Amino acid sequence: MKRPLAYITAAWSGNPEKDTEQAARYCREAYEAGFSPVCPVLYLPLFLNDAIPEEHKNGIDMRRDMLRRARVLVVCGSIVDEDVKNDIAIAGRLNITATTLDGILTVRQQGRNSDV
Repeated sequence: MKRPLAYITAAWSGNPEKDTEQAARYCREAYEAGFSPVCPVLYLPLFLNDAIPEEHKNGIDMRRDMLRRARVLVVCGSIVDEDVKNDIAIAGRLNITATTLDGILTVRQQGRNSDV
């Protein structure tokens, strides 16, 4: 079965170690829910320097391209910052479904509990 791409977004703390750990957890949960997670915070910082304006812009462009290719935008965590709002707005313009990780996990759990 081919898994649909799920773009993972959240209000990241700015602490690379903490963000990487949190992103990996979110991706694992999306994977277990049947998606192929895409989370730029996990790998873009490995080769892009956000302090260099051109690389910062290229990172934004790459993130937007990944979102365009996704079937669903998954908003993780309880905080919605400007970056998350932008991702939601872009998904809306592109007719990409936006949901929360809790929403995906709830639907998955209901499917397992079904007696149908």
